[in-house]
Amino acid sequence: MGECSLSGQKQKAVFLDRDGVINHSVVREGKPYPPASVEELEIIQGTREALDRLKAAGFLLLVTTNQPDVARGTQKQSEVEKIHQKMRAELPLDDFFPCYHDGDGCDCRKPKPGLIFQGQKEYDIDLSQSYMIGDRWRDIDAGHAAGLPSILLDYQYKERGPSREPELRVQKLSEAVDWILSRAVTANQQQVSNSGSK
Repeated sequence: MGECSLSGQKQKAVFLDRDGVINHSVVREGKPYPPASVEELEIIQGTREALDRLKAAGFLLLVTTNQPDVARGTQKQSEVEKIHQKMRAELPLDDFFPCYHDGDGCDCRKPKPGLIFQGQKEYDIDLSQSYMIGDRWRDIDAGHAAGLPSILLDYQYKERGPSREPELRVQKLSEAVDWILSRAVTANQQQVSNSGSK
């Protein structure tokens, strides 16, 4: 369940896509697919360290993931939940917001920003201090639709690109974290400067 900040201030978050960002996607013919089971789950090397750095800087870590194979009948929701349980046990993730629908008729399937808005509402998040990290065009479009600076882990998939250029293209999650933390430091310095000049 979501919790509000004890100080009464809104929280900041990094919204993360799951497959290709936290764990390896199963790539077939240039297109990424989710792991079918806990046994197939393989956390990308360096992910724990990168997420620990974001947590230390005060960011909530919320996973937003399209899992349409459940609606298609080729995956069980219970298996997706087992994968999430294992990820929670191994990584400092605060919550998961999955969309189990197929097609774009719902409000939650990325590129629509519904999953981000769910996280915002549940955790009282200040989107102006938050970010989106993903490896596909749907993630970047969803982030931009929610007003978030969005970072693409660019694996050169054989698919269309985002509707708008991401704020940053990188090869590793650690590079995305470097950029976020540098921006956070700059924002904090500006706040200190502004409060000192009043």
